[in-house]
Amino acid sequence: MKKLEDLIITYKDFPKKGIDFKDVLEILQNPEIFQDLILKMSSNKFLKNAEAIISIDARGFIFGSAVALESSKPMIVARKPGKLPGKILTREYDLEYGKNSLSIQSNALKKFDSFVIVDDLLATGGTVNCVSRLLQDQGKEVLGLITVVELKKLEGRLKLDFPVQSMISF
Repeated sequence: MKKLEDLIITYKDFPKKGIDFKDVLEILQNPEIFQDLILKMSSNKFLKNAEAIISIDARGFIFGSAVALESSKPMIVARKPGKLPGKILTREYDLEYGKNSLSIQSNALKKFDSFVIVDDLLATGGTVNCVSRLLQDQGKEVLGLITVVELKKLEGRLKLDFPVQSMISF
């Protein structure tokens, strides 16, 4: 995972002063490392028991869709405001640098009861917690979170009541 760590670039004071933004997009410019990462993420034990994957807008879609394809699992998206048509379920959450909300199409959840959340980064846990509460409010079960990067000092995993697998931690 050292090669993976080398591809994660830190941008100081982005999107605002005091935030060290971890950019995972350079991983996509290295197909061999990206493929190895997706294979490792897809071999997760709690993913095997999930009926579907939920990935989070926007970089989570990149990793979630690749994991869904590799694991032959359906993927549902959690999107930012105003991005989904039809009947939606929405919940607000706090970010480390503000507030936002996420929505899921209610019809997308009907066929599935158990999910794994896939995202690019776990920081404070706000977005993942938002998605898990949206699912739990609908009587659905979250079996775990698979993420590329975890910012351990922000202790986001402590806010979650399911297992977390991070490919790399800072």
